[in-house]
Amino acid sequence: MPVITLAKDRFSTFIGRPITVEEMAKWLPWAGFDIEDVGPDYIKVEFNPNRIDFSSTAGVARAFNGLREWKTGLPKYEVAKGKVVLNVDPSVSEVRPYVLAAIIRNMRLDDDSVRELMEMQEDLHWGVGRDRRKISIGVHNMDVVQPPFSYVASDPNAVRFIPLDKMEEMSLNEILKKHEKGMAYSHLVDWASKYPLIIDSQKRVLSFPPIINGELTKVDSHTQNLFIEITGTDYNAIARSLNVLVTALSDMGGTIESVRVNYPDRAVVSPNLTPQRMRLRIHYANELLGLKLSESKVIQSLRKSRLDAKKISKGVLQVLIPAYRIDIMHEIDLVEEVAIGYGYFRLKPTRPATITTGKQHSASEKANRVRQIMIGLGFIEAMNFILTNEVAHYEKMRQKVGGMVVTLANPVSTENSIARGELLPSLMKNLADNRHESYTQRLFEVSDVIRISGKTETRSERRLHMAGVCSHPTANFTEIKSIVEAMLADLNVKRWKVKAARNPSFLEGRVAAIHVKGKKVGVLGEVHPEVITNFELENPVGAFEIDLEEV
Repeated sequence: MPVITLAKDRFSTFIGRPITVEEMAKWLPWAGFDIEDVGPDYIKVEFNPNRIDFSSTAGVARAFNGLREWKTGLPKYEVAKGKVVLNVDPSVSEVRPYVLAAIIRNMRLDDDSVRELMEMQEDLHWGVGRDRRKISIGVHNMDVVQPPFSYVASDPNAVRFIPLDKMEEMSLNEILKKHEKGMAYSHLVDWASKYPLIIDSQKRVLSFPPIINGELTKVDSHTQNLFIEITGTDYNAIARSLNVLVTALSDMGGTIESVRVNYPDRAVVSPNLTPQRMRLRIHYANELLGLKLSESKVIQSLRKSRLDAKKISKGVLQVLIPAYRIDIMHEIDLVEEVAIGYGYFRLKPTRPATITTGKQHSASEKANRVRQIMIGLGFIEAMNFILTNEVAHYEKMRQKVGGMVVTLANPVSTENSIARGELLPSLMKNLADNRHESYTQRLFEVSDVIRISGKTETRSERRLHMAGVCSHPTANFTEIKSIVEAMLADLNVKRWKVKAARNPSFLEGRVAAIHVKGKKVGVLGEVHPEVITNFELENPVGAFEIDLEEV
């Protein structure tokens, strides 16, 4: 989870009034933050990644002002019409096809704000950009470059520039092989024949997205005007990230100016800060929150969450959502905003009309009891996938593939083509995988199997089975029979017995069927030598399997 450190004095500047650390610690949790640490002049809070607008002090202050009703309603942002142009060359369409840009003028940066800007950039890379896969952000000193700008794709060895925080020029290929960021993110572009670049009218490199900016446009505390470009593979993610970034910088004192982005087939003016519109049914919000809020109270609560709302029909509101709130996607999200604005601390817990106490399913209770018994008998539990294949499940076990197998229609691989109907083949594979370990080996598994059932209508059925294997030089029928007897006795199973039986997976004369109340529920015995050889084992194996649904 992302974390932001809020310095008391800096936070006070953004909210427009003095505040104590104690007040911050008291109120921030009600806006959706978790307190990580409280210091003498700061507080460190954790926020949910979907609220990426909380990645800056300005963003947190916006929400805090609304929660305290110091500033409510939709924040207003103006975008001045700019003259700067960014031209998109068709060559980038196969690498990172989209780009949007904006200019922020008249910034008054200091070391703290520069650091916060970089941290916000990385939070957006992680939270929205999926570690730069979907979007990557470049923030540049506007005053050292000359527009118009171009977004082009270049040959990896044709362009050289000084990457950020370096002192010598490097080609694009050298950056991918030698630069720290290049090595970390090379996989995002190294498959392409040409790499993307942002350049100015003098062919000087601003950035090599999504890898690294150029040292030429490095931002520091003396920078006043910023050029922001965001490239990527998801146009919507780019537009939303740009909105989050420019609104935060506007709250930090900057003036937003638009950029015209010329694609080969269209032109786009960015950023677009037009509020999103959604409908909210008042009865829906009240039903979910267990409240009886009036129309005016719902509107007041939404305004405290820095939204605007007005009535458009009986019981229905039209809600205006600021451009930086990229997390609001459904009516249920508006209900959450109503709850935050109303105040979670005002919600009174009530007992349900019908009080019930949950408990484990009987099958889970039985499975857990079997686990305890088997562990007490010196066995180790194994957990295997429910999918397997015909070779491991049938051929290696000397069984014929019958019509009772559940086969996958479109298996991803031949290794997982059927659903297992027994547990023993999986345990035999576990022994094969662990034959380099010391003996004695005792393994068991309690899990579901899937079988075909039904006389008039064929259908698949999940059943709870348990199985165990014991492998060592002297493993035999008597040992595995005594283990099954001990387990059934501990389960308080009545009227059970073993009867001589035949099973191709077991050695003839050393295999028995397990019966409970006259019904066959399982099998036990010494595994057939051919099965042992099929799994490339060297020691004898005693094994059993029981259908717990019948026990």
